[in-house]
Amino acid sequence: MERYAGEDFIMKPKVDFCFKELMEEAEVRKGFSAAVLHIPPEDIAETLLLPTNLRKKYEEDKLGILDVRVLLNNSTQIDIEIQVSPFLLWPERSLFYLAKMFTDQIEKGEGYEKLEKCVHVGILDFILFGEDKEYYSCFHIREDVRNCLYTDKLEVHILELPKLKKHDYPETELLNWAKFMNAERQEEFEEMAEKDQYIEKAYEALKNISADEEKRLEYEAREKALRDHDYLMKSNWEAGEKIGINKGIEQGEGRVNRLIQLLIANSRTDEIEKAVTDKEYQSKLFIEFKL
Repeated sequence: MERYAGEDFIMKPKVDFCFKELMEEAEVRKGFSAAVLHIPPEDIAETLLLPTNLRKKYEEDKLGILDVRVLLNNSTQIDIEIQVSPFLLWPERSLFYLAKMFTDQIEKGEGYEKLEKCVHVGILDFILFGEDKEYYSCFHIREDVRNCLYTDKLEVHILELPKLKKHDYPETELLNWAKFMNAERQEEFEEMAEKDQYIEKAYEALKNISADEEKRLEYEAREKALRDHDYLMKSNWEAGEKIGINKGIEQGEGRVNRLIQLLIANSRTDEIEKAVTDKEYQSKLFIEFKL
């Protein structure tokens, strides 16, 4: 891989292609995971990348494709998702993946004692909780009145990146990572890299992959796919508003999101533009992927 050669171009970590590349680095996974879980990085002896396609037990089951799936040395699994476009049903989507990841741990005849903790981390480039100014939220299953924890085996962390420019927050390791993920200019990356040795590792990896011509082409293709996706979402939304069917809007958005994800997962990004402009071809793809 070529070293960074001082070009102005640098990838944005919140584009999922770039984020996945960064998470290939063990030290980056360790630093980010520790910041999210609020534990010292030294407490994580090892992280492993797991396959991101969740099992389908039956042909008609909905396919689960994660962005990054990490296994910690204490058997905790972490699903880390980047989402740059607004997604109306994000809570439902994240719970679907979290529940599927949790239940996939045991086979028929095995006991519940095999079930280990599963964590979802959503890094969102849109605001999910508009009524709150906090950029970071952590959710557990708790009793409504006594607030006692039902189980610690399921956990959801949400980072809302747009709020970073609207409010000031006390500096933490997680805030520094969030700012790194949200950065777009070289000086922003350098500032964060000076604050944390693991973010420094991430910045070095970012410079390397930004200088790699092949990865740059993949990154640019992914950015184009995201633009096409945004256009398709906007078109569906406007069409839904015209006929006044809110239910149809939600269903249409989820359906097209899955189509885009499946085209990307199957290395068919060159077909996304046609799926945007050719409704007949889009319908054929829906049938092909059983959406």
